[in-house]
Amino acid sequence: MKKTLILLFLGVSFSAFSQTKLLVSQSGDGNFKTVQKALDAVPINNTKTIIIYIKNGIYKEKLQLDSTKNKVTLIGEDQFKTILTFDDHPGKVDGNGKSINTQSSYSFLIAADDFSANNITFQNDAGFTAGQAVALEVRGDKAVFKNCRVVGNQDILFLNSVNSRQYYEDCYLEGTTDFIFGAATAWFQNCHIHSKKNSHITAASTPKEHAFGLVFYNCVVTADTSLNKVSLGRPWRPYANVAYLHCYLPEQVKPEGWSVWNKLDTYTLSRFSEYENYGPGANPNTRVSWSRQLTSAEAKNYNLENVLRGWKPE
Repeated sequence: MKKTLILLFLGVSFSAFSQTKLLVSQSGDGNFKTVQKALDAVPINNTKTIIIYIKNGIYKEKLQLDSTKNKVTLIGEDQFKTILTFDDHPGKVDGNGKSINTQSSYSFLIAADDFSANNITFQNDAGFTAGQAVALEVRGDKAVFKNCRVVGNQDILFLNSVNSRQYYEDCYLEGTTDFIFGAATAWFQNCHIHSKKNSHITAASTPKEHAFGLVFYNCVVTADTSLNKVSLGRPWRPYANVAYLHCYLPEQVKPEGWSVWNKLDTYTLSRFSEYENYGPGANPNTRVSWSRQLTSAEAKNYNLENVLRGWKPE
């Protein structure tokens, strides 16, 4: 007879023995003690929603969710106390003796589709001077993050894959240089973006054929008080597409707003725009000539259905 463990977790009673609901707890009162063991338990070619509850703790693991393991949901007990972290960065070597680079520095790689997370901190704790150190790399399509924190320094959130669509709501993201970057299409709703260096918030590499790239809607941007030259972004590739709409911009944002990529001319093809931003850093009259302020008609095109190409996150 199957043993059934009934737990009250986040106000929800559930059977942790169920095939669709799993519990991770470092104290041993769940199904697994590590997050990776829970991810490994998801069936290959999965078609059924798997909910993995994670109790509070600092889980120092290099995590990977394979592309065959779709429809996984992670729910943490507390976004400040459920921490998934690792410390890979250039200068280290992996288990096979290969040098770590940006692509392999992730703390958590999500290659599967239909992934979601709630109440979790994703972190790379390699340190301020470690260089590129990704906390979260998302390659899968239709990924949803709510009430999550993505923290670290350079290159913390890698929005990878041109085919990926991602949605972030009520999330906190902090970093130093290019800390939100990549080719995916992503919508950030009511998020808090915090810069810790006189550098660039975004580094988009949006493909030419995509009408939208990284969209920040009704977000709050802040920065360390000592800063005075924070950039809204720079174009990692030609046709980089970034937009801030109805966002608060602090005084630390430089008047020009945007930056070039290492003195290259990719900026001439970039698509950087703003609409009805506010705060001391919202200065449309001083922006670089190759960025633009959207008209009200253009701004109406920035809605979830258009930006995420027909996908409406739940």
